[in-house]
Amino acid sequence: MKISFLASHGGSAAKHIITAIREKNLDAQIGIVITNNKNSDIYHWCIDNAVEVVYLSGNTHPIEEEKDRVIHQKLLAAGTDLIVLSGYMKKIGPVTLAEFSNKILNIHPSLLPRHGGKGLYGDRVHDSVLKAGDKQSGATVHFINEEYDEGPIVAQKTINVVDGETIASLKTKVQAIECELYLNSIKLIM
Repeated sequence: MKISFLASHGGSAAKHIITAIREKNLDAQIGIVITNNKNSDIYHWCIDNAVEVVYLSGNTHPIEEEKDRVIHQKLLAAGTDLIVLSGYMKKIGPVTLAEFSNKILNIHPSLLPRHGGKGLYGDRVHDSVLKAGDKQSGATVHFINEEYDEGPIVAQKTINVVDGETIASLKTKVQAIECELYLNSIKLIM
């Protein structure tokens, strides 16, 4: 199985999974990393670690349909079997989504379906959890579809929300479980 990645910022999940492949902890091959942020940590990490990376954004392709086609072509050319989203902050275009139906994984920092949907990402998710008074949160790995955070769930891991929890403390707890949850979810799919 060849895994490619879409990332916007740090790409911690992509780094973790690529490292697992290189260390033979995941029986897969590395495809390509596509980022929409040339100044991102993941872009420079890929260059420093000899991982094929390409920068595609609204700056390189101002017409969304064209950008979608180019992303689709790059993923196909890399022989991609599975796509892992690693903090990718853009909606996946219809051409790519159709080609890779039920082959694009995302991780969301809550227990979906709670605290998911358009506009709920990053600290906004943790804020929503805290405002709702939830006693548990966690992370969800799911396949994506046309709607934000509504695709089939692959796996979830739960953490407890304690009294006095802050957005920062909750974020730290959720991030601590995400990489292994993602990696184990890929192994489950394989």
